[in-house]
Amino acid sequence: MSVVFIGMGSNLGERFSILQQAVALISELPTTDMLAASSVYESPPIDNSEQNHFLNAVCKITTELPPKALLDALKAIERSLGRPERYARWSPRCIDLDILFYDDQVIMQDGLTIPHSEIQHRKFVLLPMLELDDVFHPILKKPLSTLLAETSDDSVIDKRELPLLYNKKT
Repeated sequence: MSVVFIGMGSNLGERFSILQQAVALISELPTTDMLAASSVYESPPIDNSEQNHFLNAVCKITTELPPKALLDALKAIERSLGRPERYARWSPRCIDLDILFYDDQVIMQDGLTIPHSEIQHRKFVLLPMLELDDVFHPILKKPLSTLLAETSDDSVIDKRELPLLYNKKT
């Protein structure tokens, strides 16, 4: 079983409900178990455009799905929750699911980059992920706590009292 961290974000519709549905659908994937879900954080859009703020969280799973199969499953979950298959970059979205880390693997293929290439620039990823684990970044050779201390991201991220619920498989 591989340990995987998945970043989640939503800025359209019932944002919290959509994150909760995403957690439930991820936990139902075959050979996958939800280990933990972070607190939910609210953050401004990356480009500071006139769109709604995001709700963000990170979940930690174990899975036997290989990286590409997991990516395909996450894209199917996004579509089932209303995200179109094609969309403009940085546009508002009801759900965004990203593989942040897959064990300590480094994968750079067309459409799949692990670890996610922007982790060190995104407090809305670093803060919730650090609730779950201080993962060592295999490319940058630093733990996430150091990346948070060094990030140039000066956005204001607000922790919300909205717990994401999930059931562990038995």
